[in-house]
Amino acid sequence: MPTYTALTTLTGKTAAEGLGEAMERLTPEPTGVGVFEVEDGSGLWEVGGYFTATPDDTALAVLAAAFDAKPFVVSELPETDWVAHVRRELAPVEAGRFFVYGSHDADKVPEGSIPLLIEAAMAFGTGHHGTTLGCLRALDRLIEEGFEARTVADIGCGTAVLAMAAARVWQGDILASDIDEVAVDVAEANLRANGMDGAIRCLEAAGFDHPDLKAHAPYDLIFANILKGPLVALAPDLTENLRPGGYAILSGILNEQADDVLSVYVQNGTNLHARNMIGEWTTLVLHKEGAI
Repeated sequence: MPTYTALTTLTGKTAAEGLGEAMERLTPEPTGVGVFEVEDGSGLWEVGGYFTATPDDTALAVLAAAFDAKPFVVSELPETDWVAHVRRELAPVEAGRFFVYGSHDADKVPEGSIPLLIEAAMAFGTGHHGTTLGCLRALDRLIEEGFEARTVADIGCGTAVLAMAAARVWQGDILASDIDEVAVDVAEANLRANGMDGAIRCLEAAGFDHPDLKAHAPYDLIFANILKGPLVALAPDLTENLRPGGYAILSGILNEQADDVLSVYVQNGTNLHARNMIGEWTTLVLHKEGAI
């Protein structure tokens, strides 16, 4: 059965939500409608629907005009065996000592590696994306340099793979937070799948706005694998919650955005320790002067 998508963008949350509600009343009706903020600081929102029958171009054009949105782009998705696709495309990932894999590759875990089981369907952060991979490699290098952390925060944790990697190496207070309640549920499910119940405290929070995060500050190590806009906004809080002598590993940064992000963090009291690029993404490792 063919599947069609219809996507558009427009300005403003209220208008986007209104357009999303209007799309649900279309004929043929969509099997699902999503409304998402484009997290690049542009103020744009994306509205899209999935259809099992060809959507009505005229009706979509009327909706776009009514809500001052860009014309819908309609595409037919190819029929895909998603299980086979996942197994083919999401091969295990090695990042130094860390080995990120799905359950279908459990027989490929190398002896002596630190295994992290993350299913491909389980939110952002499987290790295949350049941002997550960059953070894991950065963590591996800090460990090689002899760094040890007793307190760790993974802000915007997604699957919590970064927090789990830290918890595999160090014992201490390790917290993982995300603004998305679903991501927190996914993080807790991943902990159970890895036999790590209780090793990490998972929280729903925006930035450091949670009493548990504040109670365990300052941190020896902070991960923030999010996006440029939130990273820049988070700079004062993150550096304040980073212990002197501690490190922050930041990603979700396009290569051309890295200097801007770095500049803000330097102004807030950290120095560049390492910068690494994987494809179009940069990972920054920052150091706060002092001794842990």
